[in-house]
Amino acid sequence: MKGVTTQQGRETLNKFKMEAANEVGVNLKQGYNGDLTSREAGSVGGQMVKKMIDAYKTGSRN
Repeated sequence: MKGVTTQQGRETLNKFKMEAANEVGVNLKQGYNGDLTSREAGSVGGQMVKKMIDAYKTGSRN
């Protein structure tokens, strides 16, 4: 998580990632997830971006 400088920021981003993974049905574990396929990893990242865009559009930037 390059660029996230505080422990709270890392924890928040990790929680967000886990929520996004759960929404798209990808089983993430704490720590290393190198066994994910590119499709699974991409779907998690895509869901995160979608949620960030939706939050920006609605003005809820928590």
